[in-house]
Amino acid sequence: MLAGLVLLLGTPATAAQAAPGCSGRPAKTVAFATGELRVYKSRTHACAVAVAKAPGKKRAMSVTLQPRGGRVVKDSGSFTTMAGPVTVNALNRCVRATGAVAGKSASTGWILC
Repeated sequence: MLAGLVLLLGTPATAAQAAPGCSGRPAKTVAFATGELRVYKSRTHACAVAVAKAPGKKRAMSVTLQPRGGRVVKDSGSFTTMAGPVTVNALNRCVRATGAVAGKSASTGWILC
């Protein structure tokens, strides 16, 4: 009976797990007043999301990710929980990310170099 309950409920998520849509390990998290910018790294790619601190109401959110020497990849709009994921090829490349939720923002500078 208990095994069936565990199968129904699943296992609880942990902070170390990747955000929905991002694979890889957590590389950097930057907190700001209204949320967090989370960057993940796999062997060949980097991924970023901007997550609202208090999900629920739709508000303006955006996340950008740029590999050094490459184009910016952006996701923006009105979301309840998060903007993104955005993914770029980051094999042997630095990346920088920015995230914004309801007018407040954060950025990483160049990382993963």
